[in-house]
Amino acid sequence: MSDRKSKRALGKQEWATYGRLIRYARPYMGRLIIGTVFGILFAGSTAGILPAVKNTLAELFNPDTLGWGAILGVAIILPIIGLVRGAGYYLSMYFIQWVGHRVVHDLRIATFDRLQELSVYYFSRQKTGELISRTANDTMMVERAVSTVLGDLVRQPFVLIFLLIVLVWLDPVLAALSLVVFPVCIVPVALFGRRVRRNAKEAQAKLADIVSILQESITGVRVVKAFGMEPYERKRFSEQCRSVFNRSMKVAKAKAAIEPIIVEISIIGISMILVYAHITGMAMETFFTFGLALVALYDPVKKLSKVHLTIQQSSAAADRIFEILDEHVAVHNRPDAVPLDGPVELIEFENVAFSYDREPVLQGVSFSVRPGECVAFVGSSGSGKTTLVSLLPRFFDPINGCIKINGRDIREYTLVSLRKQIGLVTQDTFLFNDTIASNIAYGRHDADQTAIEEAAQRAHAHTFISELPEGYDTIAGDRGVRLSGGQCQRLAIARAILRNPPIMILDEATSALDTESERLVQAALDELMANRTVFAIAHRLSTIQHADRIIVLDKGRIAETGTHDELLKKSGLYRYLYDLQFQV
Repeated sequence: MSDRKSKRALGKQEWATYGRLIRYARPYMGRLIIGTVFGILFAGSTAGILPAVKNTLAELFNPDTLGWGAILGVAIILPIIGLVRGAGYYLSMYFIQWVGHRVVHDLRIATFDRLQELSVYYFSRQKTGELISRTANDTMMVERAVSTVLGDLVRQPFVLIFLLIVLVWLDPVLAALSLVVFPVCIVPVALFGRRVRRNAKEAQAKLADIVSILQESITGVRVVKAFGMEPYERKRFSEQCRSVFNRSMKVAKAKAAIEPIIVEISIIGISMILVYAHITGMAMETFFTFGLALVALYDPVKKLSKVHLTIQQSSAAADRIFEILDEHVAVHNRPDAVPLDGPVELIEFENVAFSYDREPVLQGVSFSVRPGECVAFVGSSGSGKTTLVSLLPRFFDPINGCIKINGRDIREYTLVSLRKQIGLVTQDTFLFNDTIASNIAYGRHDADQTAIEEAAQRAHAHTFISELPEGYDTIAGDRGVRLSGGQCQRLAIARAILRNPPIMILDEATSALDTESERLVQAALDELMANRTVFAIAHRLSTIQHADRIIVLDKGRIAETGTHDELLKKSGLYRYLYDLQFQV
């Protein structure tokens, strides 16, 4: 009993998923209605051919009533009916397919938009390949469900109804007997449908793993080759491909089994009709027309019986997409959020606490920063430095306490206006596969060439850019693969310089530079930091000795605060880190 209830619940869930999918078609109801009208026209003309065929057969095989006028009339009418049928099919298909493809287009955009809204913490818990697969591959699976199923639901029921009317018109008793066979066609669909859904969902999950492995092996190609792990990556990729293949074949077997079963049931039905026709002495033209109607009836019955099968397969993909769309947006604008305008006068961290899971990362962190002050954060790995500065642009929100700018909780400001006040240069430099000029102007697309070059000069990047074959129009490559690490870092600094924000976050901004470049860029950063509030994360203590204040973090708490000289005199954790680094 419980198993039966679970199956019913599963069936309801599938149709609920598909119903939610179809709701995306509401804005295009006009085209859907037009497609339906032409679908009815197609159905009517399909059934309308049969009476004409019956009359033609009667004229041809009855010499007593043979008349060229009637035959020529039918010969003219049949092509016209065929033309109407073809036009109805074409226009119905076009409008329904348009709606189907547009629904998938909107769904794909909605998925991408939601990914843009989700917090950094969400992405830290997900595999990149998994998200790519859901946005690209799963939406392609859904496309078939929307376009094909919608088209069949619009056309085939009307074809079925009109053909049934013709069958009843030809022979009501035989029509009733024949229709007993067709409900039997539902049995194989019900038997194989759930198997299709289960294996299709598993295949989509494995396909996501393939994309994930592919993405990792490409972006980490240097590590793979450096450690000689090509055979391991080939084996890992091959195993996932084999797993997808096996599950796809299970889906294929279940779907392939349905067609011959339905055909066999239909042949049995036709055999029974032959016996009936012989017993009752049915006229030959009626028998042939009835047979044609049954053959024509097979197509809509087959397609409608497979509707549930297609929904079974696609609902698994749709569920994976809706999981993203239903994901809670942890960091968002409050309804009463206001823009952050004017100068930044004071930044305050008040008893801030944060944790990714159960283990706390930050606990009771409190300090304030004045305009133009440079505050550096040091500490051992895992002490919470990056997490702390990530709270300022609201990549995450604290679980306790608050961060204030100008005496107001930053959650009361709009995200766009808050982040507009902040520039970011991270240790892990990211460049887009675009021109160098576009990478520098990222976030400032209104910047002209002069402003871009000025920013590059201040970041000491103009010289090497000018030496490139295409200068500022040179493509940086995926993640800046065509440039050296130092060159990428200087472009990231140029990007921050061009943005010109009042608050700067520097996460070891000179880590990828050689000694000469570090000296030049550090000078540029000193110029950039003038009259700005700066949060600097430092691993090399030599880069922050001139900071106005140094905050030492230990296990998510503030252990020490002071200038470089003050902290050295305390002989505490900072002095330990300093001696360890410089081997004093």
